[in-house]
Amino acid sequence: MVFSRLTACVIATTILSITQVAPATAEGEMERAADRFSQNEVVQAAADFFGTTTEAVAKAVQRVFAEEGLPDAYVTGDEGSGAVVVGVRYGEGWLIRKHQPPARVYWQGPSVGFDLGANASKAFILVYNLGSSDRLFQKFPGIEGSYYFIAGIGVNYLRANNITLAPMRTGVGLRAGVNAGYLTFTREATANPF
Repeated sequence: MVFSRLTACVIATTILSITQVAPATAEGEMERAADRFSQNEVVQAAADFFGTTTEAVAKAVQRVFAEEGLPDAYVTGDEGSGAVVVGVRYGEGWLIRKHQPPARVYWQGPSVGFDLGANASKAFILVYNLGSSDRLFQKFPGIEGSYYFIAGIGVNYLRANNITLAPMRTGVGLRAGVNAGYLTFTREATANPF
């Protein structure tokens, strides 16, 4: 008799805990989804930023979304770069997140490789798995020259600490080759690319 009451209590407690955890988990997923940008939101923001048609941007964004999903944030800004085997890149812009005011950000980084030229670009950088905005301020290694062009927009990936950046760039200049390097994001502008 005592055993059957104990069993009934354990079953009732288990059922109550499951019904209370399931809505909390679903609620957390809904909150995370509400803090991410849809493909349509990104296409429209990038088209407005680049001053191009949504159709052209949609082709580039579609591939990134297929590979990475919904971004937590994006960065819009301008950058310049140049290289003769060893190169540098400097940029400045705004970190855009849902439900938060835009934050000013800067980025810079060195590169080395078979690389020659200079360019000025508009950069629209999709940010994945960011969590706290403070996590953006670190080094992101990557390889350039392996990126692809879709509708005149170059895309490559940079990754660090489970965060993925997908910079999309369009601009003027000529820079050809393959290089390895990193970008460091900072809160203040700096001339030091390291």
